[in-house]
Amino acid sequence: MYRIFVVLIIFFLAVAPAMADEPCQSEGDCIAVGEWDISVAFGYGNKTNPLTSYDDIPLYVIPSIAYYGENWFFDNFNFGYTLTEQENFTINLATSYSDERAYFYRWDPANIFLPQSVNFDTTEDLPPIGSFGTQDVSQPPVLNELESRNFTVYGGVELFWYGKLGILKIAAAHDLLNVHNGQEVDVSWTYSLAVTDWRFDLALKTTWKSSEVIDYYFGLRASESAYWSEEYQPSSGWSNSIELTTRYSISTSWDLLLAARYTQLADEIIDSPIIDEDYSSSYFVGAAYRF
Repeated sequence: MYRIFVVLIIFFLAVAPAMADEPCQSEGDCIAVGEWDISVAFGYGNKTNPLTSYDDIPLYVIPSIAYYGENWFFDNFNFGYTLTEQENFTINLATSYSDERAYFYRWDPANIFLPQSVNFDTTEDLPPIGSFGTQDVSQPPVLNELESRNFTVYGGVELFWYGKLGILKIAAAHDLLNVHNGQEVDVSWTYSLAVTDWRFDLALKTTWKSSEVIDYYFGLRASESAYWSEEYQPSSGWSNSIELTTRYSISTSWDLLLAARYTQLADEIIDSPIIDEDYSSSYFVGAAYRF
């Protein structure tokens, strides 16, 4: 899939003229101030799960709900406040939730509200880990059940810079609920191309996660494995993603939708004994209706 993305990027950049003078290139691209924006996509997709012994996550319905006022905004259960909005940039205070917990729980918000969810709920015990292919034969197997990985909300500041070559976003956030007291930094670039009824959105993203974040979700407690709780001590790391979303407008309310994403996990995450893949990928094919 990674090679397919590379080919698509080369093609995209080769045919894309300097058409990104405005973030909103066609009707429906931006949300009107003071109005609710509600849409739902129906179709089929899949999100691979890099966790050992965990199923991939199916995608059937993807809702989206947002409201933007003069300063305050609500976007898929994230809240924010615009500090300043200029012609070329915007600075917000905003909440967010990360995608690490989504690998453990089917109904995590990151599996439901996708911009672009196997069958146990959050109150049940997680399945036993079993032995891992990453372990050496001399190392004791991990047999105990995983403890819960709790949901948390991040809060921080985000900057959007608008230019002819796309939109640059830089965001820094900290755990607000003291679940792990970690931090994340996101840097992304998005380029949009509108051709008649077609809309193409290409996004490149790199995400830094502090050691507290990685250790909380991918490290092991002593109750899970006395050996690995001492052996695996991750540092901070960077994960890199690429995403391509294609929309074809059928009417003012209906779009056909094709979205795909590939994430190369940070080396520090890959080293975890509960990880058996070095990436996660997802795709979705369907139709979206805007109310």
